[in-house]
Amino acid sequence: MSASVEPITAWVLPGIGEIAAGDDLAVVIGDALDATASESGAALEDGDILSVTSKIVSKAEGRQVAADDREDAITAETVRVVASRAHPGGVTRIVENRLGIVAAAAGVDASNTPSGTVLLLPIDPDASARSLRAELQRRFGVRIGLIITDTLGRPWRLGQTDVAVGAAGIRVVDDLRGALDSAGRTLAVTTPAVADEIAALTDLVKGKTTGMPVAVVRGLARLVMADDGPGARSLVRPGDTDMFRLGTAEAFEQGRAAGLGKR
Repeated sequence: MSASVEPITAWVLPGIGEIAAGDDLAVVIGDALDATASESGAALEDGDILSVTSKIVSKAEGRQVAADDREDAITAETVRVVASRAHPGGVTRIVENRLGIVAAAAGVDASNTPSGTVLLLPIDPDASARSLRAELQRRFGVRIGLIITDTLGRPWRLGQTDVAVGAAGIRVVDDLRGALDSAGRTLAVTTPAVADEIAALTDLVKGKTTGMPVAVVRGLARLVMADDGPGARSLVRPGDTDMFRLGTAEAFEQGRAAGLGKR
């Protein structure tokens, strides 16, 4: 008989209103958790994982700028241009931002923010996750994991998905190297990015238009750690191991310039 597997469940947390600069997210989320527990009995449990959309963290941290300053904001957040393409609506810039994340427009976002403004990513999403986790653990007396999520496109794939840009108290990768697969062979490279998988799961229940930016995941207590863990920054691939650091046009231009320099 096979061993029983704990089911994984995820649900949104109602009661999170519009967030403004200076709001205490730990209090807002904690009050919403209390209200949910009172109404449905679904209290926060040891081993639960909270998934928090980065937009409300950015809003609470005052990371809003005027939409007219969007291009300047993208430039300020950029440390390296990966690819830049002109199109009828303007120019799309795929860049590495100061967090090490490669994304369109450096993660500067105009969705789900007041008209005339855009949002920058939190200054340090891992630090934000650590702070939120500590406050909520103190309030509820349970051990939890916490991720902060954002939406990214993917190379070679259409569409977008949510990933973890901040994390605390959770193993962000599940290192299975050395374990045996179902056929008895040793796994050599298998390290699922479980923080990103959780982010994608919770995006399905949070949605993009529901105004519910926080979700709870239960059934993955094995991934929750006593300490804060390595954070989501550890998921960023270092540049010297990235085989696709540049867009095609940029790589050709760099090679051409290098070739001319050798003449």
